[in-house]
Amino acid sequence: MHDYCVRPAGPDDLDGARAVMLDTVYHDFGTGYVPRWHGDIVDPATAYLAPARHTLLVVVDTEQQVVGTGALDARGPLHPPNPRHVADRYPSGSTAQLRRVYVRPEHRRRGLARRLVADLLAFAAADGGYRAVYLHTDPSVEGAEAFWRSLGTVVHDERQDPDDGQSVVHFDLPLPAAPTPRPHLAPHLTGR
Repeated sequence: MHDYCVRPAGPDDLDGARAVMLDTVYHDFGTGYVPRWHGDIVDPATAYLAPARHTLLVVVDTEQQVVGTGALDARGPLHPPNPRHVADRYPSGSTAQLRRVYVRPEHRRRGLARRLVADLLAFAAADGGYRAVYLHTDPSVEGAEAFWRSLGTVVHDERQDPDDGQSVVHFDLPLPAAPTPRPHLAPHLTGR
C-alpha cells in the first residue's frame, strides 16, 4: 500500500470523493442517485466534515486522485425503511454507522477497503461516545457481502423477510477499545 495514502478528506478532496461515490451508485449498485438515500454524496462537507463526530476518509493514489472513500456518522438506521429491531438496536448518537466504503474497480483487491474500515473503527474508538458500529450492504454488489462477513456479524438479512422486497444485509462490527490516553505531565512535575 505504499503507493496509496489514506487520510481524512479536506475541502479539496470533495469533488473526487463525490465522483467515486456517484460512480459507485450508478455502476455498482445500478440505482443511480436517489435523493432520499444519497444526500450525503451531494454535500459531503455538511454530512461528514462539519460535525465533529463524523468523518470522511479518502484514498489518494500517486497522482493525487481520489480512488476510494469511507465515511462514518452518528446516525443510526431509521425505521422505516429498516426493520424496527435493527433501528432500536442502533440508536443515533451512540452508533457509529459506516457509510460509503467504496474503492474504484481498478484499485480493488489491494487492501484499501480494509484499511479504510480499520481507520474508521479507530476514529469511532477515539471518539469515546460510540457504543456500537453498524452498517448495511447490498449483497448483489460483487464481493460486498463476503467482505463485510469477514469483518463483522450479520444481525439481519432482509432477503429472509417474507414480505420485504429489499435485499439489504445489516452488520455489527466490533468496536475497538479506545486508545489509552498518554499521561500528560505538567512542567512543574517533571522538574523542568
